[in-house]
Amino acid sequence: MTAPAGPGFKDHLTTNLLRVLPQHLLAAGMYRLMRSEIPWLKNQLITRLSRRYGIDISEAANPNPRSYPSFNAFFTRALRDDARPIAADAIVSPADGRVSQVGRIDGETLIQAKGHDFSLSSLLAGDSDKTAAFRNGLWTTIYLSPRDYHRVHLPYAGTLTSMVFVPGELFSVSEATAQIVPNLFARNERVICHFDTALGPMAVVLVGAIFVGSMQTVWHGEVRAGRGYPTRWDYAGDEAMSFKTGAEIGRFNMGSTVILLLPPGTADWSPDIAAGDAVRMGQAIGRAIPTAVA
Repeated sequence: MTAPAGPGFKDHLTTNLLRVLPQHLLAAGMYRLMRSEIPWLKNQLITRLSRRYGIDISEAANPNPRSYPSFNAFFTRALRDDARPIAADAIVSPADGRVSQVGRIDGETLIQAKGHDFSLSSLLAGDSDKTAAFRNGLWTTIYLSPRDYHRVHLPYAGTLTSMVFVPGELFSVSEATAQIVPNLFARNERVICHFDTALGPMAVVLVGAIFVGSMQTVWHGEVRAGRGYPTRWDYAGDEAMSFKTGAEIGRFNMGSTVILLLPPGTADWSPDIAAGDAVRMGQAIGRAIPTAVA
């Protein structure tokens, strides 16, 4: 286990700049740059950022970096079918990344970082019914760095019931920034995906960040809506898609964070998983309590 690095001068400087700079305008510019199909430009971006972050292209279904039409296509690349085995009979990590926090929700209070708590209600955009469902439940936060595989998968088999796009700010979600910006995950733009499972309700929250020009899901594509208020989509009947454990549900552009919420009394986290640990998509991070799924 590696302890999160404390914020340094550069982290404080970048965060303070983002308080005054036009975050969404910067993100829009990055969105266009990452999708440029100009050959020399996209190849330079792929080469330089692959070297900087040590991206392992050998795991990709298409291991030829120059064959991707844009940097974004490369960044959100699919992996080989055998690259991420899905653990059997387990709650699995939804993404490659590093565990920022893992544990039980204290009533409606979640830990963002040392000295920073935030509320379950604020994370879930004030939805009182959903907040009540996860009170005293389980939660974990997984941070995806730019070097990680950037598709998000379902931690436990379930059926989609609703999705909420919450407009917000676009601060970095790095471990250092989480120690600087209060209420970070409830302030940033996010997509909340709700599922029904054998354990009861489950929420997978995709948290946006600076230069995450978009988030998308497999059932909706890019998720965009008005900036002033949350937008909700409900799914029933033929629209209520079911997914197996480990099935792909969405993806990010650039680094970001996934938060997983589970109801109380239904599961336990693996004793081998702790804050600071690196995880891979499909790795077992928890187990259902047998009586909860009987």
